[in-house]
Amino acid sequence: MQTNIPALASIPVGGIAAVIGAGGGIGQAFIGLLNRSDRFSRVVGFSRPALDLTSEASIAAAAAEIAGYGLPVRLVVVATGFLHGDGMSPEKSWRELDPVQMAHGFAINAIGPALVMKHFLPLLPRTGKSVFAALSARVGSIGDNRLGGWYSYRASKSALNQFVRTASVELRRRQPEAICVALHPGTVDTRLSAPFAKAGLEVGPPDLAAGRLLDCIDRLAPGDSGEFFDHLGERVAW
Repeated sequence: MQTNIPALASIPVGGIAAVIGAGGGIGQAFIGLLNRSDRFSRVVGFSRPALDLTSEASIAAAAAEIAGYGLPVRLVVVATGFLHGDGMSPEKSWRELDPVQMAHGFAINAIGPALVMKHFLPLLPRTGKSVFAALSARVGSIGDNRLGGWYSYRASKSALNQFVRTASVELRRRQPEAICVALHPGTVDTRLSAPFAKAGLEVGPPDLAAGRLLDCIDRLAPGDSGEFFDHLGERVAW
């Protein structure tokens, strides 16, 4: 069944939408839905190796490319994340903490997106709605942590949430109609979550998650900037 195309009626017509992490499952879903909408004159996706979150130079080059189109940047989605791979997996205990794995998790989940903020937030227009959305995770919520484990992933997503909140304060002074938020996509049927999808856990296809997140983005107002929402538009505790 084809996912409904989000209206995105609150976003002015004719600007640019950029998706960072366009090579991943949910990133590809964002690109597909945004291309099928009628809100943007151009939809641009970035993925490795052209944009590497561990290389600020590549992030700056991507931002320069976007600026070169001469259109207002109305939407930036950072659809990236690291949970497992290359022999690394979420820690079940503090006994498993490893500085190399921790540093890699923070580089991809927090530092990289923060550098995207550094180079892309200045491109948001001063008037009219625009949105910078970074995909976080509910397990990054400190208030919602009752199970423990997953130390590096939890902490790096918590750090991302703090970057979003802090950037929103500065953004409000510079571009008062722009919005900067963290979004939880739910458990999505992608390589990132596949090893951890338990029986009874709701796992949705990427198109469904991306569509719900775009609906959430459509409902956001400037007063929501700096907040953390799930894919149904509900606030998530910090």
